[in-house]
Amino acid sequence: MARTVLDRSDVVLALAGVFRERGFEGGSLSVIKQKTGIGRGSLYHFFPEGKTDMARAVLDQVSDWFEEKIFVPLRTATDPQKAIADMSRAVAEYFISRQCVCLFAAITLGEEQETFAKAVKSYFTEWVEALTGVLRLAGLSPQEAADRALDAVAVIQGGLILARAYGDDQTFLGIVDRAENNLLAPTR
Repeated sequence: MARTVLDRSDVVLALAGVFRERGFEGGSLSVIKQKTGIGRGSLYHFFPEGKTDMARAVLDQVSDWFEEKIFVPLRTATDPQKAIADMSRAVAEYFISRQCVCLFAAITLGEEQETFAKAVKSYFTEWVEALTGVLRLAGLSPQEAADRALDAVAVIQGGLILARAYGDDQTFLGIVDRAENNLLAPTR
């Protein structure tokens, strides 16, 4: 029996869970319907273009969260150490609460990679650039700041994969802590 849907945001949250668990390719409409309990009619009411429209909505929701909780605070920071500590805490809480899956990274694995390429690139670029800015504020050279920011985002993303492989949130939390420490370590 299909469940009652209050609004589109409820559906987006349900869809995010399916895409986290199954990826875009494995999230067929029948799986989506089964896992969410949302009927086909409701799905197409909210997402007339089908599964691609659903994935876009999920990525938009994730992007909005990161914009508000990660990117804006980094861009407007006056205390680099606090900003990086806040980012690390928020990122750790976010990914742990979502089964250590980055939906942007998961979307890049399937055949629909090109469909979402611009959104995926934008997400990672925004993160690296915002982090680079706060590292520049901390006194790092442009190149050192950019290198450390890129490395930190890459380490966090890799940490998600390892945490899932090990089935251990502590693995991810340790990686995020070390990434945080490396971001503001003295210049070599």
